[in-house]
Amino acid sequence: MRVACLLAAVAVSTALAENWPQFRGPTAQGLSAETKVPLNWSATDNLAWKTPIPGESWSSPIVWGNHVFVTTATENGQSCRVLALDRKSGKIRWDREVFRQETRRKEGRNSYATPTPATDGKRVYACFGDGSFAALNFKGEVQWVNRDHRFYSQHGLGTAPILHDGLLIMARDGSSDGEDKKVGWQTPWDRSYVVALDAKTGRERWKTPRGKSRISHGAPAIWNAPGGPQVITEAGDVVQGMELKSGALRWTSLVTGEGKVPSMVLADGLAITAGGWGGKETIKAFRLGGEGDLKESNLVWEQKKGMPKVPSMIYVKHHLFAITDGGVASCLKADTGEQVWQERIGGNFSASPVAAAGRIYLVADNGDTTVIAAAPEFKVLAKNPLGAGKVQASPAISQGQFLLRTDTDLWCFGHK
Repeated sequence: MRVACLLAAVAVSTALAENWPQFRGPTAQGLSAETKVPLNWSATDNLAWKTPIPGESWSSPIVWGNHVFVTTATENGQSCRVLALDRKSGKIRWDREVFRQETRRKEGRNSYATPTPATDGKRVYACFGDGSFAALNFKGEVQWVNRDHRFYSQHGLGTAPILHDGLLIMARDGSSDGEDKKVGWQTPWDRSYVVALDAKTGRERWKTPRGKSRISHGAPAIWNAPGGPQVITEAGDVVQGMELKSGALRWTSLVTGEGKVPSMVLADGLAITAGGWGGKETIKAFRLGGEGDLKESNLVWEQKKGMPKVPSMIYVKHHLFAITDGGVASCLKADTGEQVWQERIGGNFSASPVAAAGRIYLVADNGDTTVIAAAPEFKVLAKNPLGAGKVQASPAISQGQFLLRTDTDLWCFGHK
């Protein structure tokens, strides 16, 4: 009986202590396994702490144990910095410049420190607007720097790296900085690629060209394919599967559109994409797997209603949930794309939703958070006004707390 109680206590403790180690959480899909997540808060209620963060950055916070990490760019974007905060108090433990960068063109909604960092509990890995990487230990000491993959895009760098099996993996879907700026942006080119670095050393392990593609900003995801894990990744005009260990391109499918921002959703053997510009903006679901150039032979369904152009979608219990930039929420059947409901939440949205405890958290650009049931029936569970600054960074959930970044502060809601 005593052993059973101890095991139950450990299980509960483990559920409560889930880390949020990269963009969109443990699986890069926006999902948390925690159950004791705050439902209600305001600028004064259920606030654990609030800490000013210098500079401008739209990277999301990440959490490992009692460490919270964020990146920022100060001095008009030139100083690239990583900060560590104490999760319990919000106190800044250290603030380290890792290198300086030359600032180049970006969209107004972007920043020079938009890629969300990642951590494996040993090091924290950061990337900044010029494409350079850095790794630091938890004391704030720089372990390595890789500046071999400099980046340019008419939009700026908006994606994030992910960590898996000792590899730091990131898509590089930029455009030409030559005389014709439309190349790679509105005109397909063959210079985009996906790169994997050794997380311990920072050395390149593989680099895979995409073939013809255009600008995109979505983060990769990992699919445990029957023949071994694959990196599932999307750019303008393509969605692709690459072998995790070697980077070998296994298959590619056609998904027309450039400037694609939402990260992909993996759901029941499907890769579901959204966004893009150019007159063919839809949500599309592709069957995972196959070999070679599949064109659209593995396209399962297409839905033209309720497509988000910036926020990523989220998959919970056979249903796909989306929020448009203009505040229209939708629920679709993930296997068919059939729309179950569509309701107007109101407001404008850039942050990607997160889900926990049967709820979906939708954070508007003004910081107000609407919580809805992750269910085929539309139900608003809470509305949490914040009225404090501008929000474009996606939130994080860890250890019973909800972390939300505005343009000036990092907020932590839930128990202290």
